[in-house]
Amino acid sequence: MLTIEQAVAQASAAVDAARRAGADAADALIAADTAIGASVRLGVLEDVDRSEGAELGLRVFVGKRSASVSTSDFGPDALRTMAERAVAMARLAPEDDWAGLAPAERLMHGDAPLLDLDDGGDADPAVLKDRALAAEDAARAVSGVTNSEGAGASASRGITALATSHGFAAGYAATGYSVSASVLAADDAGMHRDYAHHTARHQSMLEPPALVGARAGERAVARRAPVRIDSGPMPVLFDPRVGSSLIGHLIGAIAGSAIARRTSFLIDALGTAILPAGITIMDDPHRPHGLRSRPFDGEGLPVSPLAIVHHGVLQTWLMDSASARQLGREPTGHATRGLSGPPGVTASNVHLEGGTIPPETLIGDVRRGIYVTELIGQGVNGITGDYSRGASGFLIEDGQIGPAVQEITIAGNLKQMFLALTPANDLEFRYGINVPTLRIDGMTVASG
Repeated sequence: MLTIEQAVAQASAAVDAARRAGADAADALIAADTAIGASVRLGVLEDVDRSEGAELGLRVFVGKRSASVSTSDFGPDALRTMAERAVAMARLAPEDDWAGLAPAERLMHGDAPLLDLDDGGDADPAVLKDRALAAEDAARAVSGVTNSEGAGASASRGITALATSHGFAAGYAATGYSVSASVLAADDAGMHRDYAHHTARHQSMLEPPALVGARAGERAVARRAPVRIDSGPMPVLFDPRVGSSLIGHLIGAIAGSAIARRTSFLIDALGTAILPAGITIMDDPHRPHGLRSRPFDGEGLPVSPLAIVHHGVLQTWLMDSASARQLGREPTGHATRGLSGPPGVTASNVHLEGGTIPPETLIGDVRRGIYVTELIGQGVNGITGDYSRGASGFLIEDGQIGPAVQEITIAGNLKQMFLALTPANDLEFRYGINVPTLRIDGMTVASG
């Protein structure tokens, strides 16, 4: 695989080729990775796979026109041909008044922050097989588990390098390790599936496979003997592994592109309270060994921790350079770049803080409600905020989590849901978006 230095040099070479071909400006992204994984089912190795590759995406500008191309051939002749083709395409493209590179004076300069994303490890396929087997064995050992969909373990290392024609060239590496298991528990109502997984940047930080497997087995068994419920308004509590999706909807609604197109239910919300007082949502790209940490954004701008919501009040849109120009603002360092097309917008490590109530207390005064552990479907209208999704989980009766429920629908409007949100104090950092247990009163629950 390429080194960081080689990847940066190749990206810079592509930019130079674009300028020689007649581009007024250009940027190039290289994504290189190697990955290995092992999967097992019912105690038998099913697959060991390894992949390795590198691709380069080149974006060129001719005036206000632009085009993007990509290749896996980094030879000088291939880069020259690709650059010439990209420039020819750009000359035929429509003009875009907002497109262009990030402001030169805003580019990251100096040393990148030390984020500890790369542990330098090289996983042995035999070790990955043993992890997968240990996870599945632990899951199948849970009383009530009747079958397995399998378990897996993986390891990867990737390099990202970005170069622009106005002075930016840098790259970084990141490793990733994961272990997962998915099993079934049967009863008279049928088969009930659940899973567990864990992902970490460092191999030493990965949870023991047996712990992951046992969690998968316990979750599957708990879903047996589901009951039907009466429809109506009631409190809904979101388990942390699904509650993060609510924050994902918020992030999508404050993306600069959605605001510029006026396709967001939060179009007029900047500087207003969208969550209860005391709740803050942080975006922290500098978290050491974070799953979404990065030293710079997809346009070469520096990134830094930012309060998206502070004590309930929305503080900012998330903008790349194009949407910032369109909105008359400055980019916020949230651009993300793929190998083709213009940048988009993304957040990094996001978490919701401000919860002070133990989850047991949050549940304790619910006379009748739902504890959601799985969401199904994509029934969210980003323009109106209307929310309706299939769900499964557990019935809450008289302050206690009771039998499983499935094939239900939960509905509301995200504006009202956000304002009615109460977080517990059980925040853990396990995913890209992390939230504690969340409670929203007054949602509509319908039984299937």
